[in-house]
Amino acid sequence: MDTNRINVLIVDDEPAFRDNMVRMLGIQDDITPVCADCGESALEILRDTACDVVLLDMKMPGLNAIGTYKGMRAMGCDAEVIVLTGHASVDDAMEMMRLGAFDYLLKPCPTKEIVRKIRWAFENSKIRRNPRKE
Repeated sequence: MDTNRINVLIVDDEPAFRDNMVRMLGIQDDITPVCADCGESALEILRDTACDVVLLDMKMPGLNAIGTYKGMRAMGCDAEVIVLTGHASVDDAMEMMRLGAFDYLLKPCPTKEIVRKIRWAFENSKIRRNPRKE
């Protein structure tokens, strides 16, 4: 297993957004994208697939980002979560950050910015999982 490769789960109910993200992230040398179209599917994937970072749409039918995030943590998944939304809500952003999301971005967000945040989240997760022993 390549420890420098970033496995990213894209969770969004908009097929065009998912397809675009897979295409844009797939051309990065260090990122492997996987997709889910809803929170329930994301939890199923995370039961069987190790992901480092989850790009999570805030508003989806069924489980929204908050429910999906809580489900991830309940099953022991410690992937970093970056929330993406086209529907800005200060309350939603505050709740996700309070729960422990890594970041909260508004759609449309430049791919370059998303890639930068993914890499930053991945580095943060490596530090969190393997703290230096003094």
